[in-house]
Order: sequence, then C-alpha cells, then structure tokens
Amino acid sequence: EVQLVESGGGLVQAGGSLRLSCAASGLTFDDYAIGWFRQAPGKEREGVSCIRRSDRSTYYADSVKGRFTISSDNAEKTVYLQMNSLKSEDTDNYYCALVWFPGGSRCLRPGSMDYWGKGTLVTVSS
Repeated sequence: EVQLVESGGGLVQAGGSLRLSCAASGLTFDDYAIGWFRQAPGKEREGVSCIRRSDRSTYYADSVKGRFTISSDNAEKTVYLQMNSLKSEDTDNYYCALVWFPGGSRCLRPGSMDYWGKGTLVTVSS
C-alpha cells in the first residue's frame, strides 16, 4: 500500500524559509508524480507544486513561482519543497499526494491524486 509521510513544517517568520519533505513507500510503478497541496480551514485545497518522477518536469501555482522549488530524490523516493520568502498567506496545512501515470500538469489538481499524506502545518508569522 502506498504511504506518504510529510515532515518539515513549523513556525517561521515572514521572509524566512522552510523545507518540506515527502517520503513515499509501497510504490509499485515508476510512472508517477508527487505534488504538494495546501489547505486552510474552510477553504478548498489548492495545488502548490508537483514533479514527475520520469523526467522531473515541474509545475507551480502562480502564487509560489519564484519562491518555492520542488525537487526529488528518486533513489530515496522523497520529494522536497523548498519554500523561501515566506508570507503570512502561505500559512496552511501542507499535504503531499501521488498520482499514477500523470499527464501534463494534472498533478496540480487535487481531484486527480490517488494517495494523500496526513499533512504538516506551516505557520508564517508576520
């Protein structure tokens, strides 16, 4: 069974940085993408960034372009989200998720994902 475990969340001041990690296990295919999503209470979950394992293609939401960087260690089956220049509006629960056989940027759409982690809280103080 696929399991995704996030880590790296915490409290940081505005303008600071955090790196989130998503460790995947139980993978039975090599054709997948892992994405990062965030959700505040009472709001819809939104895609932040995702990366395809096969060619390391990356996708970003407009709100984080130039500030966040996604990367992967395929051998370790871990995906990272480096978050710089954090703003108070980046405060959210962050989730990683996996989709098999991804096409294009659909790994940014919450409804496309097959498996989800339990999330990690990021709090940015102003």
